[in-house]
This record gives sequence, C-alpha cells and structure tokens, in this order.
Amino acid sequence: METDGLEQEIIKLQKAIEVNKTELKNSAKVIHDNREKAIPVLEEKLVKILADLGMPNASFNIKITTKEQFYANGTDELQFLFSANKGMDYNELKKAASGGELSRIMLAIKAIMSQYIKLPTIMFDEIDTGISGVTAEKVSESLKNISTNKQVMCISHLPQIARAADNHLHVSKTIVDD
Repeated sequence: METDGLEQEIIKLQKAIEVNKTELKNSAKVIHDNREKAIPVLEEKLVKILADLGMPNASFNIKITTKEQFYANGTDELQFLFSANKGMDYNELKKAASGGELSRIMLAIKAIMSQYIKLPTIMFDEIDTGISGVTAEKVSESLKNISTNKQVMCISHLPQIARAADNHLHVSKTIVDD
C-alpha cells in the first residue's frame, strides 16, 4: 500500500524541519549580533558625512527589533530614526527629513555602502533636490570622492554638481505621435 511508512516519513520530515529551524535561528542570531556591532559605526559615519554635507547637527538612532518571522536576511526589522537639529526628537526618516535632507542622507548611505559592496557603478537620480549654493558644492565634492574608485552616474540640474563630472550627457524627452 502507498500509505505504508507515511507516519515514519512525516516524523522524519518534522525532525528535519526542526533541525533547519535551529540552523536558521543560529544564522539569524549571528546576523543580529553583527548588526548590533555595525549600527553604532554606521550611525557615526552617517553623522560625519552629513556634517561635511552641511548638516552639522544631524543624528541617527537606528533601532533593531527581532521578530519571530524569518526574512531573507534574518529576523530583524530596522527602523531609521532621524533628527536634523539639536534638541529635536527622533522621528521616522520619511517624516523627519526634508527633500534636501533626504538627498544628502541617500548620498551618505550610498557613500558608506560603496565601501562594502563591490558595485562598479553608483547611480544618483536628482541628488540635488532641495539644495543649492554651498551645500551643492559639498555634495559635488562628495560625489567626486566616491568617483575615485567607482563610476558615478548622476542626474543633476545644478552647475555646482555638474562641474565635478569628467563626462556629461545631455538627455531630453521628446513626444512623438502622442
């Protein structure tokens, strides 16, 4: 009969599931511990870069919460809390940062990540949103620094940023037949 030995097969598979769950939990713990060590370093690097980009009082508080659920990269959920000015409470990044601040935060994150991830090209689309003047100069310098070991492609409308490029492309839109 086809059902002979099914109970033993079910028990065997349940044991395999438990072994795999234990291995997953152990791997998730290693990832969590590595994140716990990396978060203060990341916060410090972000603050330093943002100070160089004209945000001297910016600060981050990256919260890590371990969940029961397994994700593709562990069991943690990360929340980036941000304060742009001294004395201001931390809030979710999307609520606390202006467009110009978000542009500079993305630049800082990509600058840091480019040191760890082997990508030949980094793209910045509208990195100049909400900035001008001295801040644009600082963003330009940061992009130039990143470009010393990576290809940087940047969509910009500011001459302060465009001047740092080695090459320029003009892109335009044309509507043909609706």
